[in-house]
Amino acid sequence: MLIGGLDQGTTSSRFLLFDEKGRIAAQHQLEHNQIHAHPGWCEHDPFEIVEKVVTCINEAVKQGNVKGDQVAAIGITNQRETTVAWDRVTGRPLCNAIVWHDLRTAETAQKLIETFGVNGFRAKTGLPISTYFSAVKMKWMIENVPEVQQAIAAETCVFGTVDSWLIYNLTGGASGGLILTDVTNASRTLLMNLNTLEWDPELCAAFGVPIKCLPAIRSSAEVYGTLKTTQLQGVRIASAMGDQQAATLGNGCIREGQCKSTYGTGCFLMTNTGTTAVPSSHGLLTTVGYKLGPNTPTVYALEGAIPCVGSAIGWLKDNLGVIDTVADIDRLAGSVETSGGVTIIPAFSGLLAPHWRSDARAAMIGLTLHTSKAHICRAMLEGIAFQVCDVMTSMNKDLMAVSNSRTAATTFIHHMSVDGGVTNSKQLLAVQANLLGFPISRWQIPEITTFGAAFAAGLAVGYWTDINQITEILESQGSETYAAYYTEEQRNLELARWREKVPFSF
Repeated sequence: MLIGGLDQGTTSSRFLLFDEKGRIAAQHQLEHNQIHAHPGWCEHDPFEIVEKVVTCINEAVKQGNVKGDQVAAIGITNQRETTVAWDRVTGRPLCNAIVWHDLRTAETAQKLIETFGVNGFRAKTGLPISTYFSAVKMKWMIENVPEVQQAIAAETCVFGTVDSWLIYNLTGGASGGLILTDVTNASRTLLMNLNTLEWDPELCAAFGVPIKCLPAIRSSAEVYGTLKTTQLQGVRIASAMGDQQAATLGNGCIREGQCKSTYGTGCFLMTNTGTTAVPSSHGLLTTVGYKLGPNTPTVYALEGAIPCVGSAIGWLKDNLGVIDTVADIDRLAGSVETSGGVTIIPAFSGLLAPHWRSDARAAMIGLTLHTSKAHICRAMLEGIAFQVCDVMTSMNKDLMAVSNSRTAATTFIHHMSVDGGVTNSKQLLAVQANLLGFPISRWQIPEITTFGAAFAAGLAVGYWTDINQITEILESQGSETYAAYYTEEQRNLELARWREKVPFSF
């Protein structure tokens, strides 16, 4: 028997089949279009996403010569916060999906901040008001899209994150498709109460979102229904998790104080805080880590998000022509010992944690006639790593603030697991370890995020029986560790240089 993992990401969708030892039996991946109708906007075609997902499932099944009765279940993980509005009767989207890093809602967010305060909903949601989160996107749709307004009036409108849209379509769409989400995705909307794990009427009223337009909230690991389409028709859908929560599980961060950082289109640090939702006073997010079954404890996490990482490297290639391939950045960055005084702040979509400045813009500072492509490449990798250090500093401060009542393991973070496509850059990982001042490790199992979703589904159907089995699987495949070599003085000088330059992006 095999277990399936479907990962619908910001730039592509992929489906993988794993065996019980976490080895990949088959996989297929397809990119989808990024629609930029205006500066700062980013949309996805919801139907294109479904089409690519169905193709990925069918092609992976074909590649692996697999039959439906050989797959125990599938788990779904998805780009979080990206918001879809559709008509529950026709099954048709009411507009394109608004992607998580889209900035069109800046004015909407600012008006909400003026009314409620940036942290007005943090006590209930763990989140500040920001363009980043789904409720702000829903409010923009309600105010600006006539089709959404008409569907709300007709009581046929559904708002959901990508997991909800996929589950709806894969379980029948307009012909009885299920309308649900899981607690991890719901926790990223600004509409779910972290303590009750339910949609909060006060929050929904503040954003003008009718509760009846929202999907039912379920745990991250239970049988939701069965596939009504694809070559795996009849196979159970048994998990849904936001991509960073799936990566946290996939990295084996199942104990308090364990931390991971995923470097993809953006970068996301997440630390397991156990069954306590630790509030942040330093610009981080309190969120649901996972809930692996309806009757299991909810595990919470602290998170810091950085919007532009892989996309910043892509900018060097596609917009500036500094590199011909993404792999070139390692070769060029490794050819110089320093950035030659150049600092890049990759705030192409603003700055998220811990600054929360949607008005920030990317800046390149310190150019001279001596500056080369190599210096720019190294500065870009450093800019990514510096932002991770800012988040880590805030994370340690928040954890230290509650250390009197919690275990010593969460007081300071001394190690971090890393994953994501950008971790193929050895230069980045070396720089990151030096700037953090402690070792970082990358598990050798590929597609950690997809594996996390598959593992959750496997737990739900008894394919695996114990959460600790994920550690055994990861350790069996080994890891690669990058040590820190900077002295404390070197590290502090580099961090001071960065923090002096960050305000230039505001």
